[in-house]
Amino acid sequence: MSGRVLVGVKRVIDYAVKIRVKPDKTGVVTDGVKHSMNPFCEIAVEEAVRLREKKLMKEVIAVSCGPQQCQETIRTALAMGADRGIHVEVSGKDYENLGPLQVSKIMAALAKKEEASLVIVGKQAIDGDCNQTGQMTAALLDWPQGTFASEVSVDGDGLKVEREIDGGLESVRIKMPAVVTTDLRLNEPRYATLPNIMKAKKKKIASVKPADLGVELTSRLEILAVEDPPQRQSGVKVEHLVEDCPVASPSTLGIEVGGVLCCRGGTCLSSQYTVITAGLD
Repeated sequence: MSGRVLVGVKRVIDYAVKIRVKPDKTGVVTDGVKHSMNPFCEIAVEEAVRLREKKLMKEVIAVSCGPQQCQETIRTALAMGADRGIHVEVSGKDYENLGPLQVSKIMAALAKKEEASLVIVGKQAIDGDCNQTGQMTAALLDWPQGTFASEVSVDGDGLKVEREIDGGLESVRIKMPAVVTTDLRLNEPRYATLPNIMKAKKKKIASVKPADLGVELTSRLEILAVEDPPQRQSGVKVEHLVEDCPVASPSTLGIEVGGVLCCRGGTCLSSQYTVITAGLD
């Protein structure tokens, strides 16, 4: 098996940054805020590079959609071992409205143009948490997909993908070409060493526009408002909790027990019960 791997890498606000909503509630503050590669995309790059190192793939191409700063994200992927990059230039209002469907159309068009045999993307981005790009890309290409991959291995002319599902693990075999989305347990991304960072500066990054790929970026979604989540109310510490109370128990209330809560015949006193529930989510 030998071919090209197309890897999606997204520039997101760094996971350690405290998100702030804009005063006009049109989005979150991004100016002057640290950005980095989406952690799930780092895992995708690592897996693609490992496949090439095993001589199972011949080339790894990192793709990012967005403003000029996305080239920094591509450089990170190149320093990790990707061979070249493609920057799809999207800016202004188009970038603000860029959603999974538009990105999927871009990835599908590039997969055809580059004659890729495998597309690997993170299962989701930590900003939108949509978990849609990989699935939509597979649908547009009419390729099989292995989502939420915790292990990927070559199986003849295809791939064996171990998937993380609600009930445990599921193993599927998919034929190539295919789309894989990566979960956290798939691998541990390598750190980019200084020599590789210097080498990455010499690697090629091609710039294209969505129109060059025949992709129209009109969004079907409209963001009405962005708001901070409601603040969590503090819990209530009580004096004592009677374990056989059918209403006020640690399992049902989730409160810290430290003293006495009076009950009569299994029924909590109304005033004390009201105080307790007022502090619960």
